[in-house]
Amino acid sequence: MKTKVEELADSKVRLEVEVPEAAVDHAFDHAARDLAEGMRVPGFRKGKVPYAVVAARVGMEALSEEAVRSHVEGWFWDAALTAGVRPVGGPEVDWQLPPERGKAFTFVATVPVAPPPQLADWRALEVPAGETEVPADVIDAELDRLRESQAELMPVSGRPVAPGDTVVLDLVAVEEDKEPAEHRDYVAELGAGRLAGEIEDALLDMSEGDTKVVEIDLLEEGKGTVTVTLNEIKQKRLPELDDELARAATEFETLAELRADVERRLREQLDAALEARFREAALDALVDASGVDGIEPLVERRTGALLAGLVRSLEQRGVSAEAYLAATGQTPETLEQSARAESERAVKRELVLEAAADRLAVEITDAEIEELIRREAAESDDDADAAVEVLRERGGFEQIRGDLRLKKALDAIAAEVKRIPVELAAAREKLWTPEKEKGGSGMKIWTPGTEEPK
Repeated sequence: MKTKVEELADSKVRLEVEVPEAAVDHAFDHAARDLAEGMRVPGFRKGKVPYAVVAARVGMEALSEEAVRSHVEGWFWDAALTAGVRPVGGPEVDWQLPPERGKAFTFVATVPVAPPPQLADWRALEVPAGETEVPADVIDAELDRLRESQAELMPVSGRPVAPGDTVVLDLVAVEEDKEPAEHRDYVAELGAGRLAGEIEDALLDMSEGDTKVVEIDLLEEGKGTVTVTLNEIKQKRLPELDDELARAATEFETLAELRADVERRLREQLDAALEARFREAALDALVDASGVDGIEPLVERRTGALLAGLVRSLEQRGVSAEAYLAATGQTPETLEQSARAESERAVKRELVLEAAADRLAVEITDAEIEELIRREAAESDDDADAAVEVLRERGGFEQIRGDLRLKKALDAIAAEVKRIPVELAAAREKLWTPEKEKGGSGMKIWTPGTEEPK
């Protein structure tokens, strides 16, 4: 949908929305099906009356009214979302001409929006920024994983199975009213999750040649038995951590070069993670320092959408809401409170970023959008020209434009706040102030090393 936005006085906006022909035709078809549900026409089953018969029975004016009545709210909210408008009330909708099948339809909506935030000067904010440190034990753990990948399995004898061993088994599974299922020379590593827990437990005191009958719980109600015969025990032999391993497993000639490369890659990952958290902390500091009011309807709508999305996700996985609450130790009230807090923070962040983008006069060109689409299409081996065309036709350009605009605003904020060491922020946090004695403002800024905000 094509949407023009005009800002009005008293925190209102006017949207002029053009609904494309395909969406109008869909609305007419949907309206005809709804009207057919209440019709009894000789020769047709209830609800199966053809479109032409419905139109002839009720008249095109009534069909047009039903098409608008049942779809204009959805069209409005789609247009508002695409245009980055966040209404805090219902729209007043008007149109000059009724919709016609096969033609675009234009309507106008006037709606109240949240007042602009009282944006603080982010250049005066101090935000703690962590320094990247790569602990030696983390590097050692990466090198140990490389050794594991190059390990050899060596037969052992004279002892029972131990945790971490690899075993070669014959398995004969028996379930009631079913033929036995046999697996010969089945290879599995203990602790890797390939064997049932009952079988792993039974193996721990078995030696080569031993046989045991193990009772196991089935996926459905009931039990079954598995006859386990241990044919062979193997254990891993790890290679030495030296230059030879570096040459055999990597492109490096020496262990020192390999270790330096592992440290470099880990440092890059940590740098990226710390920078992402710093950007989030900078935005939250600006949100807390700014005045953001009149957003309760936005929070309410976002909370409802968040909870509805959670319910849909659980249903798709076959999990009931009651089971989810029991598993997570929550009540419906605490879940709603958590969703509301998350929604409020998200809404405030978006409004503050939009205000910052306005202050910075951030503009995103079509060329920038197209470049991003082509870059992402190339990374996923998709047709870049087709991706650009589809997104342009479906209104995706405006969604991307809005996202890029907010990202550029956050780039500027993160670049212009004052970075301070984490240690300094922690020291200041411990200092007594009269505001803390009174309870303070309640503002908490995330710093690396503390729990990430929920």
